[in-house]
Amino acid sequence: MTTTTIKESANAPIHANSIYRRAYTFLGFKRAYNFPLFVIFAGAMLGFSLARLEYLDLDGQFAKKAAPGEWYWLQSNHYRIGISLHLGCILPAGILMIWQFVPKIRQNALLFHRINGYLIILLVLISNVGALMIVRRSFGGELATQGAVGTLVIVTTVGIVMAYINIKRLQIDQHRAWMLRTMFYLGTIITTRLIMVIAAGITTLIGSYFAIYTCDELRFIHQSNLSYVDASYPACDANSANAIAVHADLGSHQPENIGASLRLNFGMAIWLSFFLHAVGVEIYLNLTPRESQRLRQVSYERQLEIGYDQPGSAGLVIERCGDAEAWQPTEKAGKDLSI
Repeated sequence: MTTTTIKESANAPIHANSIYRRAYTFLGFKRAYNFPLFVIFAGAMLGFSLARLEYLDLDGQFAKKAAPGEWYWLQSNHYRIGISLHLGCILPAGILMIWQFVPKIRQNALLFHRINGYLIILLVLISNVGALMIVRRSFGGELATQGAVGTLVIVTTVGIVMAYINIKRLQIDQHRAWMLRTMFYLGTIITTRLIMVIAAGITTLIGSYFAIYTCDELRFIHQSNLSYVDASYPACDANSANAIAVHADLGSHQPENIGASLRLNFGMAIWLSFFLHAVGVEIYLNLTPRESQRLRQVSYERQLEIGYDQPGSAGLVIERCGDAEAWQPTEKAGKDLSI
């Protein structure tokens, strides 16, 4: 190996590190570990939201791609209003949300950050109303599903309110924490889809699982071939209001069997996803105490300048509710507000 080759090999990692550094500093990140996390999680949120924009065409794409039996309920009455509100608000919110976590935007376009933040708050709260309107029929509307969706509505609403109150009190460290929590809670639905499909495959292999469909749902699914319903589900002959146990089979050629496998696992998937996201974001927040402390210093300086009582603790901090020792400022934090 020549001397030139050795030098080129030695310089390759340095060059790669230089490119990586330029990439994350371009967006305003000061710490290298934040950039891949942003790419993964913000990228997932952006990709999922963009991919689902076609669902805004309710009578077209959504009707064709919704889980079997879903459109029977969602096509009319307050369910249609609910799904319109939910999709029409949460998808734009998912696209707008990721820009709140780009440090360069916060530093150089603060007005955009504020207006975008208010718009996201409004969109998420309206989408939560829509979610509650349709949850009775979402993937069968089982109690596990209703409980999970209700929990997500509560925690995302509380997270947004906490973030809003803290930023109005210039408690930037707590605003960061609650916005991160809320974004991760909202991202639960992405992981839910992955877990649901995996679980549907497992329950199909086991082969002994069933989900409930009404005869009306089955007739709607097979409206072009009602004789199939009469032959396959004889109980639907006498009373169309009957509830029928449908075999859960993701590999079936019949849509109700595929729908049953998804319906069966949705409630479990959303609870498990929420647990993973809730624990994951708390792990991240606890692994970044220096950043929280730096932003608390920024909060202290801003609150001191405004003239708040107890600068550094004017927002909703643990010292106001628990038995923690009073927080004391340590050093100047400067103007860096990057996450």
